[in-house]
Amino acid sequence: MLTTLDRTMIVSDPAADWAASGAVALTGRPDGPPLVPPGRAATRARELSARLAAQTGGSVAVDGAALLAERAAFTGAARRGTVSAGGACRLLPTADGWAAVSCARPDDPSLLGALVGAELPEDVWPPVEAWLRAHTGDELAERAGLLGLAAGPVAPASPIAPEVVPPPRPVAGLLVVDFSALWAGPLCAHLLGLAGARVVKVETPSRPDGARRGDPGFYRLLHAGHRSVVLDPGEPSGRRALRALVERADIVVEASRPRALARFGLDAHAAVAAGTTWISITAAGRESDRVGFGDDVAAGAGLVAREPGGVPLFAGDAIADPLTGLTAAARALTAPAGDGGALHDVSMTDVVAATLDPGAEPSARARRVDGGWVVDTCGGPVPVAPPRHRAPAGRASRSGEDTAEVLRELRIPAP
Repeated sequence: MLTTLDRTMIVSDPAADWAASGAVALTGRPDGPPLVPPGRAATRARELSARLAAQTGGSVAVDGAALLAERAAFTGAARRGTVSAGGACRLLPTADGWAAVSCARPDDPSLLGALVGAELPEDVWPPVEAWLRAHTGDELAERAGLLGLAAGPVAPASPIAPEVVPPPRPVAGLLVVDFSALWAGPLCAHLLGLAGARVVKVETPSRPDGARRGDPGFYRLLHAGHRSVVLDPGEPSGRRALRALVERADIVVEASRPRALARFGLDAHAAVAAGTTWISITAAGRESDRVGFGDDVAAGAGLVAREPGGVPLFAGDAIADPLTGLTAAARALTAPAGDGGALHDVSMTDVVAATLDPGAEPSARARRVDGGWVVDTCGGPVPVAPPRHRAPAGRASRSGEDTAEVLRELRIPAP
């Protein structure tokens, strides 16, 4: 039985796993060679997918390393150096180092204006860059925390110990209530669905999943076969229905700060006491108020490629998201201790940090061979694979399409 994430049947070369993952193709300057990110995140992803396969008798059969770059295969994203592959995050110099700053949400430009103390033009980045050059990374982190910005300094890698892995349990037929959005949480729910769980995606009228506005193929991949419920927590009847859904859930997936669901009257600790497995995905743990997305979290944890001279470049595409989704699914597939449930506090920062080693050495460069790129590894040259994706297996429900049906099946009074 596996006792930690590091004890696995897989024996791999991290450089070879990186090259095969598709993430190397997304790392580096657009006019330069692909770079190999530090650490062993691609190997960890392969280990996690092997564990998922073992836990589910092979019903979850995915290449975990390939999941790290899967979104880019849908969107056509490419390496962009100090701009993230998706374009919403930038690595910028501060007075004492570098920082990752995201501008992904509709209200982020106004929050960045509050950060710099000025109304920003359409191109928000020049004033933000000027402000950062005059302030330290710690000053940015403090102000970003107050404003709810996804931004922070690029810190040196600070590895943490891998967690102990409890025994597995089957999830076929269990009810998963998924409150998450974007990538990490939905990937977790998707993998649980592949394992046979029944997944219900829950949104509110004012906060639909922002990924619905993204690539439709990628959204369909992660949500095919899941049912969609929309409930209004601003109405007493909606709040009652939300509580009833949680009471009937075997597994709850959330990917927001704990206070978000607490405002709806949903209590994670009460649900766990009643036997529910609660997967809580946050940027830096439930005790932190930090906001973060895949790119700025990965960079903040130290997962960046380094050029000679130490300039950081983004590694892959929002790589903290798929790595966290795999980790969260593996935890959801473990048996709770005792008679109650389990609260899994899944910090995206910690998930990334567990794959890193100290030091900020320049990244290994791929080299040209016959018109392509290869990475030199202990076992010889390995071609740099492009991002690739799986085919969606079915359709994804429209927002709220299944509300009445799900409530009727679970005998929950309709709002």
